[in-house]
Amino acid sequence: MIRFILSDLRRLWAGSLVVVLLVALATALGVSVVLQERALRLGSARAADKFDLVIGAGGSETQLVLSSVFLQPSPLPLMRGEVLGKLAADPRVDWAAPIGFGDSFSGYPIVGTTTMLAQNLSGGLIEGKIFAREGEAVIGSAVKLSLGGEIKPMHGLPEEGGETHIELVYHIAGRLRPTGTAWDRAILVPIQAVWHIHGLAAEEHAEEGAESEHEHEHEAASGTGTAEHGHEHEEAGEHHDGHEHHGKLDPDAALDESWTADAPGLPAILVKPKTIADAYKLRQEYRSGNTVAVFPGEVLTNLYATLGDAKQILVAVASGAQALVAASLVLVTVIHIGQRRRQIGALRAFGAPRGAIFGIVWLEFFFLVAVGIGLGFALGYAAALLLSDMFSETSGITMPVVFAREDAGLAAVLLVFATVLAALPAVLAYRQSPAQALRA
Repeated sequence: MIRFILSDLRRLWAGSLVVVLLVALATALGVSVVLQERALRLGSARAADKFDLVIGAGGSETQLVLSSVFLQPSPLPLMRGEVLGKLAADPRVDWAAPIGFGDSFSGYPIVGTTTMLAQNLSGGLIEGKIFAREGEAVIGSAVKLSLGGEIKPMHGLPEEGGETHIELVYHIAGRLRPTGTAWDRAILVPIQAVWHIHGLAAEEHAEEGAESEHEHEHEAASGTGTAEHGHEHEEAGEHHDGHEHHGKLDPDAALDESWTADAPGLPAILVKPKTIADAYKLRQEYRSGNTVAVFPGEVLTNLYATLGDAKQILVAVASGAQALVAASLVLVTVIHIGQRRRQIGALRAFGAPRGAIFGIVWLEFFFLVAVGIGLGFALGYAAALLLSDMFSETSGITMPVVFAREDAGLAAVLLVFATVLAALPAVLAYRQSPAQALRA
């Protein structure tokens, strides 16, 4: 029987190939959707695991995580710099690292931060050393630049018509180990260099001096302070972007990472609490007033809910495509059986029982569908790998494409469906009489 089926498939290779490809493409569509959605979940969850707690100014929690953890460019409101000094002195905090962004170089985001974050982000360096001066930088593992190379920061992105800062040129001092996060495509520089290049620290001191002088003059005239003027200064400090001001820069200046209440405004602070209990206490404490504190994992849970809805839509589309393929296969099969009526009649005339005819037709069709399902899983896996590689190239996030136990259930369901589908042409062949088949 097997030799007869193989001979029949070789003779009808064109039609058999069409059946296999139809099944393979329909299966690949569904498999790639499932694998890609899982890869996105795993990749984003692993990226968020690098950061325990994120604190920022009041606003969108989702945007805070996307900007600070996944380095998606978006303007964030600034919180007062005194928050950083308070966190640095908090005994519940292992370390607190401010981050500042907005500049880029060759498409890579430039992130101002501290030596503490650079040391703890990837667990060490592949080569070089951590930046120790304002004019030094550390690059992520996926940044295609060389040690000792120059980095000329540009405000914003080239396609946005960004302005290149000519006040300072960073020199690459080291390269971090891979993290599987968006930070692999980031350029890390000292946060105080970012403040200086945008004139934040210089402007702050100038404004404080002007405010102090103004207060002294006012007090001399009336004997009272100026609360209203102080409020205006606070508002200006919170919303200042520093684009039009530049401070004096010294690329050889040593770093000062002792934070005080005089620090400039910040878009976000990455915090490493000492214990889980401390993490929850800090989150509760900084969720009131003008700040918001979030666990990146919790924010991702809300995003996963949205992705779940999108996944259901894509799976429904894939299922619809598979149903159309199944209907096409039924039509092709009925036509195919009609064309083979004389062959079936000859087999019956030579004494082949009905059960043997049923088995030949069923096994032949099931074999084609099963091969198509297996090929579809391979094509779906390859498509998911390709999409993940493309996404990782642009985002830096490693997206693992892996099969899970539930995928075996999907394969089993498809094979059961193939079993039922293959029975249709087998029943049609089984019910044909030899005389009717030979007269066709």
